[in-house]
Amino acid sequence: MSLEKKVVDQMKEAMKAKDKTKLEALRGIKSSIMTAKTEKGAQAELSEAEELKLLQRLQKQRKDSLEIYQEQNRSDLAQDEEAQLAIIESFLPQQMSEAELRSYVQTVIEKTGAQGPKDMGKVMGMANKELAGRADGKAISSVAKDLLNS
Repeated sequence: MSLEKKVVDQMKEAMKAKDKTKLEALRGIKSSIMTAKTEKGAQAELSEAEELKLLQRLQKQRKDSLEIYQEQNRSDLAQDEEAQLAIIESFLPQQMSEAELRSYVQTVIEKTGAQGPKDMGKVMGMANKELAGRADGKAISSVAKDLLNS
């Protein structure tokens, strides 16, 4: 089942339950899907990888907004962003734990033959490609930096 179909089905449920927060998050996802489908050169249907990138972009936007609201002590807006973030994350694959990520990045370092911080690009390229959707880019970067510096 495509992401769009799942979102539409959940939107119907949210409307019936009168869940405004969930409905708003789902409408945001649907809007992003429609925008991606109407972009120049886009396919009629999004591939799974494109759907994943779209969800990750929405997740990052919500995290950034949440951070700003928390810095400005706007707990009312932060709670709303947090709720919407949880809904968006429910469509993403299960995230890797810190230990799993550390182990995986160590394997990537060994595969690429990386020697130190100068080889960060090689490690990040391979890790980002293979871990798409399962780990945040910032988390991968910090673990890779840590491992390459030691």
